[in-house]
Amino acid sequence: MREKIKLEYNKFVITVMSVGLCVVLSVAVLTYVVDPFFHYHAPLEHFPYEIDNQLSQNPGMARHFDYDSVILGSSMTVNFNTDVFAEEMGLKTIKLSYSGAYPKDVSNIEQVIFDAHPETRVVFLGVDVINYSAATDEVKFPLPEYLYDSNLVNDVNYLLNKDVLLDYVVRPALDPDPTDLATVYSSWWTDEYYNVNYVMPEYVRDFRARERDLTETDKPQDYFAQAICDNMEENILPYVREHPDTRFVIFYPPYSILFWNDMIDEHRLEATLYEYELISEMLFDYANVEIYFFADEEAIITDLNNYADYTHYHPRYNDYMTRCFADGTDRCHDYAEVRGHVNNLRRIIWEYDFDALLAEW
Repeated sequence: MREKIKLEYNKFVITVMSVGLCVVLSVAVLTYVVDPFFHYHAPLEHFPYEIDNQLSQNPGMARHFDYDSVILGSSMTVNFNTDVFAEEMGLKTIKLSYSGAYPKDVSNIEQVIFDAHPETRVVFLGVDVINYSAATDEVKFPLPEYLYDSNLVNDVNYLLNKDVLLDYVVRPALDPDPTDLATVYSSWWTDEYYNVNYVMPEYVRDFRARERDLTETDKPQDYFAQAICDNMEENILPYVREHPDTRFVIFYPPYSILFWNDMIDEHRLEATLYEYELISEMLFDYANVEIYFFADEEAIITDLNNYADYTHYHPRYNDYMTRCFADGTDRCHDYAEVRGHVNNLRRIIWEYDFDALLAEW
């Protein structure tokens, strides 16, 4: 009798383990076949992929999507529409933005891009100068390394990931919505959010809540210079040098005038303005680099109805910049032109009546 019970128990354990193993293998196979992060292959033709995870999905897109050009940078780049790049320049472009991107974030994804697509024709890179003084190895958010490396063993973190299964395989399958690759990562703000009445209350509340050191003095012009040079040499220029047949279109986004009020308040205005000059000077050494300066577009940056907060502008200006890339408007051909734009931006900032604006709110 005891032997029979033991036999039945062993059969039960084996059955449970077999069922468990089958479930685990089924999850892994399903994730592999759909591959919502494109880690192994290009997207299936008819699956309604949810593309909203920059950290996890960008490397797979860089490896397995079909493209000849890429858009890189921070949230200043998320509202580009790649269909406009096709219409204006005949380019097959993908967007690989990282919110708050530091130079190391750009370097990480460029390594993947050029390993997979060494023939990439154009890299459009939005440069946020305030982020280029970060440490050379600093990333904005920790990366899921198992999606960036070639180690198959740690892929278990992807293949047997409950969140990946439920949020990126099951949910899209049950509630299909075709993926628009032209607008992936676009901000959630709709037109009504681009309004001074939305921008100012939040900005003023934060501005007035700050604790200030009244003894602080303005940072010297070259305060960030060494960090800028280090980042350019380690994270940006190697790709420019190694890929002379790729055009690198570098552009400076148009932050609102409120951003520059912050720079004054933080005693870093001249140090920040100099970053434009220093970065540009280093880039002009290379024939495959083009520089576009949008930061001093006065009609854009002084009208807060163009913004949803102190830096993020309406998508129509992403389309405007794309057309500029196509026809050369706002392109700087030498260092003197960049300095001219910086001087113009300085004039706009110092002529603007911040006190009057803040008093209204």
